[in-house]
Amino acid sequence: MRESAARLVRYAKSRGVAMVLVGHVTKDGSLAGPRVLEHMVDAVLYFESDSGSRYRVIRAIKNRFGAVNELGVFAMTELGLREVTNPSALFLSGQPEETSGSAVMVTREGTRPLLVEVQALVDASRLANPRRVAVGVDGNRLAMLLAVLHRHAGLSLGDQDVFINVVGGMRISETASDLPMALALYSSLSDRPLGKRMISFGEVGLSGEIRPVYNGEERLKEALTHGYESALIPRANAPKKPIKGLKIIPVGNISEAMRLVREG
Repeated sequence: MRESAARLVRYAKSRGVAMVLVGHVTKDGSLAGPRVLEHMVDAVLYFESDSGSRYRVIRAIKNRFGAVNELGVFAMTELGLREVTNPSALFLSGQPEETSGSAVMVTREGTRPLLVEVQALVDASRLANPRRVAVGVDGNRLAMLLAVLHRHAGLSLGDQDVFINVVGGMRISETASDLPMALALYSSLSDRPLGKRMISFGEVGLSGEIRPVYNGEERLKEALTHGYESALIPRANAPKKPIKGLKIIPVGNISEAMRLVREG
């Protein structure tokens, strides 16, 4: 396989043509075959999709001539793949009514801010060991967040089944999802909607503090573009100048965030 790839690379360089090598991934999500193939090529792109979904996501894992961790979203139509120009609308459920257990966050994929809906379901467990299911987010991050909520916000979920899901099959790896997940968990536990026009982002520390994330002002402008009216964000991410049409609610710790949500 290495020799075949080397000959194809030499051919592409000698003729000055672009060449695409198509492979597959293993069950654990890594590229099948020798890892040396990733070093031989100029770019590595992962083409992802969920079974039954018409949407496809292309991620750049390696790129010698550009940025990595970029994201391209496409829809499979009867005419083939077509670009999704507004991917934020894809990852929002579009529910007409406010529902409990739902929070909207602004994440970043490469240089692109995206609005993503995080859903939580908290329900009384009949098992000795309540279930903790995370789809689209890190399960270890969820376990840590549950401990912080219990210690610093007084939310006891030890006897509850907890399910977290990211709408649209999106996978969130950045820590900015901590605060939206916490809000969604509280909303489901109390059966109180957060408000359809509110977004949030922020990292939650082990001592309960809400830590800032990068490109905060750009995330706020993206939320305003999609018609959101308020933003619950880390205090350090509060913009120096007011953003017209967007109410900024800065918080310093998780207990303060829970109190503001509780008071409406």
